[in-house]
Amino acid sequence: MTNDTNGDVAASRRPEKRDRRESPSPRKPPWIRVKAPTSAEYRATRALMRELRLNTVCEEAACPNIGECWAQGHATVMILGDTCTRACAFCNVATGRPHAVDPAEPENVGRAAAALGLDHIVITSVDRDDLDDGGASQFVKVIRSIRDHAPDTTIEVLTPDFLRKPGAVEAVVAARPDVYNHNLETVPRLYPTIRPGARYFHSLRLLDRVRQLDPSIFTKSGMMVGLGEDYAEVMQVMDDMRSADVDFMTIGQYLQPTPRHAPVDRFVVPEEFRRYETAARAKGFLMASASPLTRSSYHAGDDFERLRASRDGTPADTRPPGPSPS
Repeated sequence: MTNDTNGDVAASRRPEKRDRRESPSPRKPPWIRVKAPTSAEYRATRALMRELRLNTVCEEAACPNIGECWAQGHATVMILGDTCTRACAFCNVATGRPHAVDPAEPENVGRAAAALGLDHIVITSVDRDDLDDGGASQFVKVIRSIRDHAPDTTIEVLTPDFLRKPGAVEAVVAARPDVYNHNLETVPRLYPTIRPGARYFHSLRLLDRVRQLDPSIFTKSGMMVGLGEDYAEVMQVMDDMRSADVDFMTIGQYLQPTPRHAPVDRFVVPEEFRRYETAARAKGFLMASASPLTRSSYHAGDDFERLRASRDGTPADTRPPGPSPS
């Protein structure tokens, strides 16, 4: 799963094929707690997604920011179904055999973008290792549909790694999204236990390939902390991303979705996140966001405008603050 987040707002709604023993995490500190969503805008966004039979990573991955984002009409649409072919230890999306690809999905995503009046939309997906192209052609169809229905909406894709899917990245890049996001998720040492179906350097090469194919597309990647990594390893991931000329890096706190997922090793204090953000900016990223509740798609529209301003040489405002602890 191209996981945008993980969290504690919603528990998993279906059985998952996992063999892991239950591993409790330490108690959440005050700065990581958020209120349950209750707004009318949240309910309206949810109703629209149900009407158009669309999945969102906001729900499937139990994002802690869902109340704030949906209250503003922002949602990250998850295409290619709601079942992933991989079983990452951090991800709340169901694992198993996916259903057939929905041919009406691209049209419905375009209609949703128009109905919500979005300035910016994020499209992600589950991993579909069962498909010859990993689902790349569906990304292309969705991008085209959004261009047809909402031509002024800018598009960000958060794709799988397309491991062993030749031509997949090239096809998505050729459709010309405005931002191409692919998350490294964690440090390479932890891949065998946290992201066993993926390969760190393959993901890094994917980001570099996007830059080579179309330098006008902004590239973006994110990682979680609190899984057992150390500070030096985070710095190395930053350097690796910069070697691939990634424009924007996000760092957020890992939150254990259920007791059967990887436990939280520690809750990183806000001061350390500020150190990460300062270091990332010093290493040359156009933008960096690091906070306990930072997620790849959080404030994505505002971030896109700041990225564009940074590339144009216009001073960019600071990123909007995250939700206040409750």
